[in-house]
Amino acid sequence: MLNFNFYNPTHIVFGKDTLDQLNTLVPLNAKVLITYGGGSVKKFGTLENVIKNLPGREIFEFGGIEPNPQYETLMKAVDIAKKENIDFLLAVGGGSVMDGTKFIALASKFDGDCLNLLTPDFDLAPVDSAIPLGTVVTLPATGSEMNNGAVISHKGLKVPVFSMHTFPKFSILDPTLTFTLPKNQVANGIIDTFIHTVEQYVTYPVDARFQDRTAEGILKTLIEIGKTTIEEPTNYDARANLVWCATMALNGLIGAGVPQDWTTHMIGHEITAMFGVDHGKTLAILQPAIWEVRKEKKREKLIQYAERVWNIEEVNNDLKIKQAIEKTRLFFEELGVKTHLSDYGITKDKIDDLILALEKNHRTSLSETGDLSLEISREILEKAL
Repeated sequence: MLNFNFYNPTHIVFGKDTLDQLNTLVPLNAKVLITYGGGSVKKFGTLENVIKNLPGREIFEFGGIEPNPQYETLMKAVDIAKKENIDFLLAVGGGSVMDGTKFIALASKFDGDCLNLLTPDFDLAPVDSAIPLGTVVTLPATGSEMNNGAVISHKGLKVPVFSMHTFPKFSILDPTLTFTLPKNQVANGIIDTFIHTVEQYVTYPVDARFQDRTAEGILKTLIEIGKTTIEEPTNYDARANLVWCATMALNGLIGAGVPQDWTTHMIGHEITAMFGVDHGKTLAILQPAIWEVRKEKKREKLIQYAERVWNIEEVNNDLKIKQAIEKTRLFFEELGVKTHLSDYGITKDKIDDLILALEKNHRTSLSETGDLSLEISREILEKAL
């Protein structure tokens, strides 16, 4: 097992009617800026319930944070936070709202050019403090409710933001708040959680048995409840398992002491930025292709994945790997998500543009071993057609 530092201070409040505990979690004298995305939190009464559970606070609202939150939009919220001396932020929504709120928390306390908070090389943002924040999760996918990372869009690029000051103070995870999600968004969330897990698991062995078994538990749970929670959106047990898997997949636990890849996400971000394909869909497109191209590099862990996650008993290891990749693609397809670039109108002549974008963003040596060049990225994209 590799050396690691693990730190996660976020207080999780999980279960039905836990929104009622909001009053005990937000400081009584806080000036609160509630952030959210589109109109769904208003349409389904979530925003009203949030405000009802914050009596005595001075409340401000900022809506309209987009999927793939835009820097320019978030800076408008920063202006409000500075003008009104906001001292607590509450994100009500999914990963984009939570990510955007983390940026607002940092930028509102930052005296320099806020573009310097965007760190393409995954460095920590140059800050000493941030406005404290909490979250109310309405879409399980990114795990942003229990980590310190965010991805912000600026001028067609998706750029990470990290700080030790942006762990949420608390996150409320009430699975019933996700019941009204469209099937498409639930499927994207399942796939995002699945890929978060394999990015930290299907790498190379370092004898991290707890991390491996925990990752395998997340993957097997997603396979078991995936179709059910899409087809039966008010099935509490299925949805509760999805919500908790999404959180645990990216709170640092299964990634401690193990090599991590993130190729699927890095290339996927470029597809989203260039063609507007949902993040979860880009991951479903890329992951089978990446494993087909990189199966020798990942051989031991792909065999383990085949045996432990998919229960494949084939004696021939090459066939075992092939079947595991096929089963993974079929799982995504059964969730209603197509798994080829051509399904989204992206043709071979567009691959040059994607390679140029990867080069521009310094994504020239990806993977857990740093040897995935632009030439290999091109091979992956061609395989994904």
